[in-house]
Amino acid sequence: MTRIQYQECINALIKCMDACNYSYVSSLKEYDLADLRESIQLDRECADICSFAIQAMTRRSPFVAEILKLCADICDRCADTSSRHKHNHCQDCIDTCRNAAMACRRVSEAVEVYA
Repeated sequence: MTRIQYQECINALIKCMDACNYSYVSSLKEYDLADLRESIQLDRECADICSFAIQAMTRRSPFVAEILKLCADICDRCADTSSRHKHNHCQDCIDTCRNAAMACRRVSEAVEVYA
């Protein structure tokens, strides 16, 4: 696992966290809150796990592979839920969540090989 691969993953997680936080706040301003309920919850979950994953990576947690796998699953779920909505802020989440999920899986697989 190289420092560059770690940094690329961290950068993807920061972008995802930012997009999810923006979508969360923007969703709360929409009129169809009931329709957005699951998306709002997943935006928060995704932003929180991205933050936690960044912390785990920067402190070289022995559980980083497992945390990144969970993060990837939550990012994918957030992207799936966001894809059901046509709001711009939901659409912006999709790509950043998918990119973060791929980055997490790459790093978690590489970490397992070196473990």
